[in-house]
This record gives sequence, structure tokens and C-alpha cells, in this order.
Amino acid sequence: MKIYIGSDHTGVEVRQAIINYLENQGIEVVDLGTQLEKANYAEIGISVGEHVINDPGSLGIAICGTGIGISIACNKVSGIRCALVDRIDNASLIKEHNNANVLALGARTTSLDDMLKIIDAYINTPFAGGRHQERLQTISDYEQKK
Repeated sequence: MKIYIGSDHTGVEVRQAIINYLENQGIEVVDLGTQLEKANYAEIGISVGEHVINDPGSLGIAICGTGIGISIACNKVSGIRCALVDRIDNASLIKEHNNANVLALGARTTSLDDMLKIIDAYINTPFAGGRHQERLQTISDYEQKK
């Protein structure tokens, strides 16, 4: 499994902690930054999305202050299904029902401990397929019309 991770300036510390946590589990992590005092969450979100789309089977984690802005940016990349999660139970659902390929987190709104639990649930939950695949196909078909 490969995970691309990026954050704006508000998420630098938690991003580093998440990278260490994932690498200690033997997961390949690609750090897309930032180390800047001020960073544009939109650029980081788009970068995470593009890396995930260009590397089939990979996942992404995107972090900004609330997770809202960076999730919006990620979702502008065609084929990305990014979901903002701040509850552990939702982390499983975004994968099981929506096959989300990017997880967004809020550095100012979610504790690191909860983030790690959310990440575990996200990466360890399989996509259920079935009726959920039909719904995702509807979204994909719409994307292709644009």
C-alpha cells in the first residue's frame, strides 16, 4: 500500500506524526509537504489528488486547519473521492460505501489520537461494492460528461 500525504502549514506537525505512524506499520508514505510557514491548501490538495489518480491503488491523506478547504481542492481532481472525517465510525463508511481514495483531516479540529484511529479504520476497511458501485458509477459517468 502506498499513501500520498500533504498538508498546509497548519498540519505540519500532525503530518509528520502520521508519516512516522504509518511507516512503523510498513506502509510506504510519500510526503508531499509543506514545510512553509504559510502554504496554499488548494495547491496541496490538488497535488495529493493528482498523485493518487496517477498511481492506481494508492490512497491519499490531505490535512488543513479544518479539512474542509483541502477536501474541496482534492475533489476538483477528476476521479478523486475525498471525504472529510472527524469521527472514527465515518472513516470506515467512506471506504465501505464510497470507496474514498483520499481522506481529509482537520489539524485544528481533530486530535492526533483520533486521527490515527480514523486512519486505521480508513485503510483497513474494504469497499463493499454492490449497490455502492452503482452509485459511484453514476458519479463517474457524470464526471466523464464534463
